[in-house]
Amino acid sequence: MAKNDSYSTRSSAYADDDADDAFLRPAKPAAPSRGKSSRVSKTESVKNSVRERLLDKASENLSRSAEEDEPFLRTRRRVPIRKGFLPLWTQTRLGRIGLAVAGLVVLAGGVALFLSVQHFLNTDPRFRMDSAADVQTVGNSQLSREDLLSVFGEDIGRNIFHVPLAERRKNLEEIPWVQHATVMRILPNELRVSVTERTPIAFVRIGDQVKLADADGVILDMSPAMMAARHFSFPVVTGIKPEDPPAARKARMQLYQNFLAALDSGGQHLSDQMSEIDLSDAEDARATVPAKGTDLQLHFGDEKFLERYQVYQSHIAEWEQQYPTLVSVDLRYDGQVVLKKGNAPAPDASSAPAPADAAVKPDAKPAGAKKHTVVAPRHARRAGR
Repeated sequence: MAKNDSYSTRSSAYADDDADDAFLRPAKPAAPSRGKSSRVSKTESVKNSVRERLLDKASENLSRSAEEDEPFLRTRRRVPIRKGFLPLWTQTRLGRIGLAVAGLVVLAGGVALFLSVQHFLNTDPRFRMDSAADVQTVGNSQLSREDLLSVFGEDIGRNIFHVPLAERRKNLEEIPWVQHATVMRILPNELRVSVTERTPIAFVRIGDQVKLADADGVILDMSPAMMAARHFSFPVVTGIKPEDPPAARKARMQLYQNFLAALDSGGQHLSDQMSEIDLSDAEDARATVPAKGTDLQLHFGDEKFLERYQVYQSHIAEWEQQYPTLVSVDLRYDGQVVLKKGNAPAPDASSAPAPADAAVKPDAKPAGAKKHTVVAPRHARRAGR
């Protein structure tokens, strides 16, 4: 049975193909015969049936392809775009009036709420500072708590929202030891004061007093007992005056820091040998060092500090032997060193005469050098000053 079915199916397919070929094949011209009318009508009926089957098949294929391509051929529905965020009723006159009234009501309610909250915060006794214990202090090590509380004396017993924080911060930063201050409220009735203190880096001689100075050249007061308790160990600096402009003091202290950093860069702590540093001239660091029971002043300029100090160390024994009354050494010039002698004591039998070959070179003298200046050779390039 299976073979017969396949055979019948194949036969029907061949018959359909023959019918299709017959339909597509051009029609032969009919012979002018008289007895063939029945045969022609039968051929026409076959053609009609074949045409109908082809049309059905074509329509079926078209419907199938239309179903497959339907997502691409379907017309998308347009989404209406709404202009504005207000509802449609606000476009009328009464709607706009109602909207304006509602806005005024909301605004009035917000203002009333704000005023009521403000009145509550300003008048409620829970926000009042009752004593100095309500002021917290953080960050003070050189200053005492009393030094900081002196700024808030008139705020005790006041509502914390009536304390002008910006003004109190400014008052704190006017204290020389305070570099930066922060004041904030802590509910319900406390203030928190945080300060950053200045760090001293040098002793400063002002008149007959010795004070401290930080990197910005700010003069810091401290009692001698507190200085001894803090165990500060700095060189003494001169040439820094409180009346000098802050920019000038800061520039001189920068020269001081560069000088110490250069001397200590080799790890030998050569800055410990400087007993005093004169910063009167921002372009010439002058250091005082002990030499044979007296003080000797060295001019370093504003650069090559370590190199110039090494030249001094390598020649000082020779210079002191040649010039017993030596009081200063100017190391600012590459290629030569300017030595300045002091007043010689009265000659006696044991004193040696000054060397006769000491050459005086006025053109090599720095500004302010006196007539007792002599020049010792040095193997280096001229500094281009």
